[in-house]
Amino acid sequence: MTLFIDQVTKKYQDFVAVDNLSFTIEKGAIFGLIGQNGAGKTTTFRMILDLQETTEGNITWNGTHINSINRDVLGYLPEERGIFPSMTVEDQLYFFGELRGQQKKKLKKEVDYWIDRFELEDKRKAKAETLSKGNQQKVQLIASFIHKPEFLILDEPFSGLDPVNMDLLKNAILELRDNGTTILFSSHQMDNVEELCDHLCLLKRGVSLFTGSLLDLKKQYGKTKLTIRTEIPKEVLERLEGVKEIHVGKDQYTLTLINESYAQSIFDFVSNGKYIEKFSLDYLSLEEIFKDKVGGTHV
Repeated sequence: MTLFIDQVTKKYQDFVAVDNLSFTIEKGAIFGLIGQNGAGKTTTFRMILDLQETTEGNITWNGTHINSINRDVLGYLPEERGIFPSMTVEDQLYFFGELRGQQKKKLKKEVDYWIDRFELEDKRKAKAETLSKGNQQKVQLIASFIHKPEFLILDEPFSGLDPVNMDLLKNAILELRDNGTTILFSSHQMDNVEELCDHLCLLKRGVSLFTGSLLDLKKQYGKTKLTIRTEIPKEVLERLEGVKEIHVGKDQYTLTLINESYAQSIFDFVSNGKYIEKFSLDYLSLEEIFKDKVGGTHV
């Protein structure tokens, strides 16, 4: 089961929301679609869901045009949340499952499992309007996949969640993937994208700046992030050859290098043949790369 987006463009009169976009998502993958607000992410989601037509190009699922597939194979968590305030958690999940063609009797196992999995057992009979924002988010998330979709779109799924609930969600996403669900999601929290996704598409004003594996994106920049712990003053370090800039942390420095070839000479200088407590060379984080590519600044 593969999602194939082939040279897709979406225009609203003279405004181009998505411009000649192409990418492929293989079965069981977690794929990230990232970009600033207005980059075209939600428009792309709506075209995949056939809520909007493409102006040009094609979208297919397992070789079938997206407007000809059974809609029940899709699941969607929109950024704009929408659950029924006066309906209980349990009834809400049964309602959305039945809406997607599932029988209530067959839904019971899934409803019970996910209510327990998301620590909502004591809220089972509670109305949605009485829940915290985080618990409402969990209910709507479960509702998006209670019918076991083959393909699931999650638009900003981590919004409003505390760190504990965020971990619950991450583990649920990985479990869904391991059970064969293909997942496409967007998030402004780049650490979550970096943790969950092997492949991604980076959008800016509807245009793909990069589509491919996260590792390939990082390799474009090389290992230029050097973290060291030393008593050598910043003023001395910033004069070393190959150092672009230095960030001073609580007990360490983070140096951005012109390229990784300068790391050896910096190591030799800092260590001077002695033990050095910390010297770590790594790729830039996805957030740093995102700011560089999308923000137009140089990291």
